[in-house]
Amino acid sequence: MSQKASQIVIAVDGPAAAGKGTLSRLLAAHYGLNHLDTGLTYRATAKALIDRGLPLDDEDMAAKIAGKLDLGHLDRSVLSAHDIGEAASRVAVMPKVRRALVEAQRAFAATPPGAVLDGRDIGTVVCPDALLKLYVTASPAVRARRRHDEIAASGGSADLDAILADIMKRDARDAERASSPLRPAADAHLLDTTEMGIEAAFRAACSLMDAALER
Repeated sequence: MSQKASQIVIAVDGPAAAGKGTLSRLLAAHYGLNHLDTGLTYRATAKALIDRGLPLDDEDMAAKIAGKLDLGHLDRSVLSAHDIGEAASRVAVMPKVRRALVEAQRAFAATPPGAVLDGRDIGTVVCPDALLKLYVTASPAVRARRRHDEIAASGGSADLDAILADIMKRDARDAERASSPLRPAADAHLLDTTEMGIEAAFRAACSLMDAALER
């Protein structure tokens, strides 16, 4: 990585199951950057509360724990559990928790050689000065099918209609929340993956990134 590249931050936002996580990991590997799925930070906070037998509605305690997380060692396989996701949705609405995690996420982004962060408010709140901002989306039906196929591939079973309903409910909640609602940054590049495979999305993102590096 060049000296210029040592300051790189790529912000990748978008709704659930649009492909932003996979794309972010590919970009991080390609450009030699750290990667953070910011959604896991809320899950890690919730899990830490559960593991300590602490209530999920204690905002001060949740914020204290959030501020002490090691964001470089988040276990996706453990944190992806459904019950942890449900718990995370409760702590994620707490302003003090969000402030603590945004601060931690910014510190992660500032750590050399730079980072790719994916979530729902990276380009708008966490890293508004990111070198490149992407907003990755896809139709709800396609996202539901992808999530269904992921569950099936891992040996699980799920109802497609229920997944679609959950995704649409989550989209509405994310878009309508008072703190850091889901929306593309004004200067974000839109990548609609409804009819685009991950390889095509990756090539498009790399073209945008290479152009940003040349500016």
